[in-house]
Amino acid sequence: MREYLINTPVASIIFAFTIVTSIYTFSNPHLFEKFMLHPYRVSRGQRLYTLLTSGLIHRDWGHLLFNMLTFYFFGFALESFFVSLSTWGHLQFALLYVLGLVLSDVRTVFKERSNPHYYSLGASGAISAVLFSFILFQPKTMLGIFFVIPMPAWLFAILYLGYCVWASKNARDSINHDAHFYGAVFGIVMTILFYPWVIQHFIGQFT
Repeated sequence: MREYLINTPVASIIFAFTIVTSIYTFSNPHLFEKFMLHPYRVSRGQRLYTLLTSGLIHRDWGHLLFNMLTFYFFGFALESFFVSLSTWGHLQFALLYVLGLVLSDVRTVFKERSNPHYYSLGASGAISAVLFSFILFQPKTMLGIFFVIPMPAWLFAILYLGYCVWASKNARDSINHDAHFYGAVFGIVMTILFYPWVIQHFIGQFT
């Protein structure tokens, strides 16, 4: 634990705080509702803070477990990457995560601005940003889809983005697929802004 706090303090704080806040709100319906993103209100200048707080809570244990496992496997590694590349690595990781969380929901706020019954929650947008930033550095890493199906990261990225586009238009579930898609795209763009050479690095992995 001490090693994590020293080497990857930002990821450690995000990881611990998200777990604690999520578990606490499982038994606190008032705070749970207050923290959820409500595009209808946000588009009218109300509860703007939920662009952040909605990423600190999760629908249930399964939702929390899936997101935090993904973050554990890739978030700590990505912060370590950034720190090895720049003295600003910790700050870069913090910006990637926080801005990914907020900006991944912008499309949702616009899309659902007239729907008073729509709510959204979870850290998936930010975690998608982290995952796709990691994939730029390590495109050939083998991922275990659903922790079972092996697949190279670059192929997963293509299928993931394609599915998000399809599901945003056709799925009738309660998942915010737009946040997944825009979080992933933001992660790619932000990483390239930090390290423009990562494009050549990515391509070089296949030549």
